[in-house]
Amino acid sequence: MAVCVAVIAKENYPLYIRSIPTENQLKFHYTVHTSLDVVDEKISAMGKALVDQRELYLGLLYPTEDYKVYGYVTNSKVKFVMVVDSSNTALRDNEIRSMFRKLHNSYTDVMCNPFYNPGDPIQSRAFDNTVTSMMVAAC
Repeated sequence: MAVCVAVIAKENYPLYIRSIPTENQLKFHYTVHTSLDVVDEKISAMGKALVDQRELYLGLLYPTEDYKVYGYVTNSKVKFVMVVDSSNTALRDNEIRSMFRKLHNSYTDVMCNPFYNPGDPIQSRAFDNTVTSMMVAAC
């Protein structure tokens, strides 16, 4: 089950962070923040190698004792980080990939809103509902 979803701007500040349960919110903020170093390493390694530039999914960034942290980066260098409970062994890599695609589509809808200023925190109810449904569906 996804316990935290974060959208990080190109300049590495959070646009959106949502976590369940809320009492561990600071812990998840820290986990997302520390994963940005791994994301930057993977992006720079992809740039050096002859890798398909259309591949946005970064895969497993790092596992911890209780959680696994996955990453995804858009063409505009906006990063999505998802923290998943390690006890859920039924969640496969292709399911994580499809969750990121769904999140990316919802993020694109937010960007297409003429009243949204890029770089502002995401406060879209539709985006929030998408993230909530991903967290509940993954349970």
